[in-house]
Amino acid sequence: RHHLLPPPSGPSSRPRATMSRRAVIVSTARTGLTKSFRSGFNNTHGAVMQGHAIKHAIEKAGISPGDVEDVIIGCGFPEGATGMNIARNAALWAGCPVTTSGTTINRFCSSGLQAVASAAHSVMVDGVDVAIGGGVESISMVSPVASKTTVTEEKLMSEFPALWMPMIETADIVSARYGISREAQDVYSVESQRRTAAAQEAGLFKDEIVPMKATMLVTDKETGETSHKTVLADRDECNRPGTTLEALAGMNPVRSKVDPSAFITAGNASQLSDGASACVVMSEAEASRRGLQPLGAFKGFAVAGCAPDEMGIGPVFAVPRLLARHGLKVDDIDLWELNEAFAVVPLYSMQQLGIDHAKTNVNGGSIAIGHPFGMTGSRMVGHALLEGKRRGAKSAVVTMCIGGGMGAAGLFEIF
Repeated sequence: RHHLLPPPSGPSSRPRATMSRRAVIVSTARTGLTKSFRSGFNNTHGAVMQGHAIKHAIEKAGISPGDVEDVIIGCGFPEGATGMNIARNAALWAGCPVTTSGTTINRFCSSGLQAVASAAHSVMVDGVDVAIGGGVESISMVSPVASKTTVTEEKLMSEFPALWMPMIETADIVSARYGISREAQDVYSVESQRRTAAAQEAGLFKDEIVPMKATMLVTDKETGETSHKTVLADRDECNRPGTTLEALAGMNPVRSKVDPSAFITAGNASQLSDGASACVVMSEAEASRRGLQPLGAFKGFAVAGCAPDEMGIGPVFAVPRLLARHGLKVDDIDLWELNEAFAVVPLYSMQQLGIDHAKTNVNGGSIAIGHPFGMTGSRMVGHALLEGKRRGAKSAVVTMCIGGGMGAAGLFEIF
């Protein structure tokens, strides 16, 4: 009997109406993003990165770890160092009691956004008072293993072979199929680097990044010997402020050997990186009861499917679905976070949807900041709310393409 937990008590156990509740985001915290394989987090377990983000999101919210009922974490590759239900493990690492639950969800590059939406849904529908939505990715520790253990399926491989197609190849397909030139992609990428550099110089990421010490694995290129080095990850380190159009134009496409007309280079694609993010989501009534000032409110979420070989056009279908359900038009949205998986993705989406680039990725995106697959959506939510408040914006949409042929979009009100 000593293993039995006492029945729940306090605010979380009170009866409450569930269908008219509003979900608000009261805090956000994340790690800086480090370059995969060769930098700060290349030997850091996912539970450590995500636990760090959760711990500090809780502290920023001014709540106790035990107030959190559920932790929902998105992960693009939830296996290896980000496996074993990384959400539950990270919650415990962060200091949450065993009474706090956790679940890991996967929708590839929208996993972090999906997690925030799912946390909000639990508040709005299930009567949860406090939840956490976030995302984590350790490309350094997981990708080398995952790439060797992929198993295809005969029927799907016959009918939908692009389900296993490398994302770079799908981006080349979108570029050629819809006439998005290499030059346009390079021009866009230079601007992304410029915007991120300006934002870093102005300290615009400091209120979301929580510095974290890590033990980095260092490999001697000549001898192959490894050693360990203590580092402090206190900023996003992928940005290349001096990037020029001439430099990008001189880069060979990644797939040039198999396709001489390919478009995608290391300069116009997102950068592989490691990191984690967390957002504390709460019912508006609970936030008011606690005297908290939320960053904004979750308004809605939509997904849409498309052909797997052109997964990069997913936002073109998800965004109209989201806006239509809320009686809105593109011009009604003040701020857009449109994931820069590849430059062709925001370029085509802005072109087709009529989105103003001046409102989109105003402080740069994944091309310059980095893209830990399952983490990015949560990072974009937190940044949209913080930057929106600085700009006096009232609404934001966070959207991205998704491997396998999908798009996702979330609508947020900014306080």
